[in-house]
Formats: sequence, structure tokens, C-alpha cells
Amino acid sequence: MTVLAEHPTDLAARQLFWRRFRQHRLAVFSAALLAFIAAMALLAPVIESAMGLDATRVDLFNQYALPDATHWLGTDEAGRDVFLRLLYGGRISLLVGLVAAIAAAVMGTTIGLFAGYFGGRLDAFLMRTTDGVIALPVLPLLIVLAAVDLEKVGVPATVAESEVVSLYRIMFIIAIVGWTTVARLVRSATLSVRTREFVRAAEAMGARPWRIMARHILPNVVSPIIVATTLSVGGIILLESVLSFLGLGIQPPTPSWGNMLSNAQELITRAPQLAIYPGLMIFVTVIAFNFLGDGLQDALDPRASRR
Repeated sequence: MTVLAEHPTDLAARQLFWRRFRQHRLAVFSAALLAFIAAMALLAPVIESAMGLDATRVDLFNQYALPDATHWLGTDEAGRDVFLRLLYGGRISLLVGLVAAIAAAVMGTTIGLFAGYFGGRLDAFLMRTTDGVIALPVLPLLIVLAAVDLEKVGVPATVAESEVVSLYRIMFIIAIVGWTTVARLVRSATLSVRTREFVRAAEAMGARPWRIMARHILPNVVSPIIVATTLSVGGIILLESVLSFLGLGIQPPTPSWGNMLSNAQELITRAPQLAIYPGLMIFVTVIAFNFLGDGLQDALDPRASRR
């Protein structure tokens, strides 16, 4: 069997990417930090079992306990372990951020490809729609959509009252307003790529538009998609935290960093650490995603200035 060797140009581009990315020390540190946070969140059940605790167990005789060997970050107003709740809350917050960002990127990429490749009236319609969504006040719109009673719009009561429906709804409403940046970036890149010789050659050979967009244009516009998606994750986590803080996001007993922060607002004078821990996790995660996005932008864009 003959093994095809990797194309030298692809190998050189990959090596250049890693070399440029490693020069961005904050991005490398942020990537390692995010990997650690994600790993700890994924291993939450294992850590819970190893500690011999139950993150959902209420112990009213052990409220506001200080950190010790059993409860590493103390307990909350219900006597639950704060460290374990942070881990489980991280699973929800990271899941919302990643899934909503990917969904928004898929929507934006599809719209941008269609607008940039076909042009004409379709381009004008899609871009005016994009401008209209951009003009909307995002946070008030999200608050209104999150406050809609699902039973009144035809959703069965058993579904509307389930614990996970708030999770899916938050991901959906953030995704439907978060695709605009990717759409504009992809359209701009598509307009540039579609005039190149290899695209013209594919058209002359009779390739269908779907194949041209998927095989020839999309691989050449993937860099801005990756950067925009990475940068949007932090903003989405922040939006989820704001909605949960206002009581319109992830609903208890499902923990998220946002609703943990909301539950702690009335206890800020008695137990300020209950607000500090989730607030610190939100801050660190959002900043890390922003630094990671900056590093990817510098590494993927050959015109970016070296830091």
C-alpha cells in the first residue's frame, strides 16, 4: 500500500502557524488554562466521587462553612460544596458558550458563503438582514426572548417545565443573534476567493456551486471563522451569565456560574466568597478566550504584526 506524503506547502503552513502561535505567550497560557478548566469540569463526577461528597446534598447545619480539607472552597447557603458546584457550573457555562458559538458560526458561514458567492439580489437581501440584526439591541432582545412563556407559544407543559429546557433555549436565542460577525467576515473573504483562478477553473469544468463552495472556497476562508468563533465564546459565556444573573437563564437546581452569582447577590455582606468564586471564573474564562482569539488571529493572518 502506498502512503501519500503530506504536501510540503501544507506542512510548511502548519509549522508556520505553530511557530507564530507559540510566540504569543498569553495565547499559549490561555489555551492551557482553558484546557485545564474544561478538563476539571468534565471530570466533575470523578472528583465528586473521590472527595466523597454530593454536590446536590443540602446540609443546613453546615451553611457558609469556611474552606477546609473536606470542602476546599467552603459551602454555600444550603450547605452544598462550592468547589463541586463551580465544576458542574463550568460544564453548563462552557457548554452554552461552545455550542452557541459553533451554531452561530455555522449559520454565519452559510449566509456569508451564499451572499459572497451568488451576489446580486441574494447578497443584498442577506446583508440587509444582517444589518438589521446588528442594529437590534442584543441584551434587551435576549431578555425578552428568554422571558417568553414557552407554554403560551405551543410547547407542551412537560417540556416547558423540564430542567434542561432553559439550557437549550439560551443556546438557541444566543445563536440566532450571534451569527452576524461571522457572516460579514465570510462574505468578505468569499468575495476575494471566488475571483481566483482555481475557482474559475472549477466553474469552467462544470462543478456545481455547492461543490465549489464546500471544496474550494470554504477551506480558504476558515481562518476568520475560527478566530471569530473563538472570540465569541467569551462573550456568549458573559451573556449567559447576565441572563442567569437576572433569573432568565439557566434555572436552578442546574448550576451555572451565572445563577451561582445571582444566588450570592443577597449574601454579599455575609458570605462574599460565594460571589467572588463564580465571578472570578467568569472573568478568567472570558479573558482567556479573548487572548486565545488574539493569538489565533496573529498566527493565522500572515499580515498580522508580530508581538
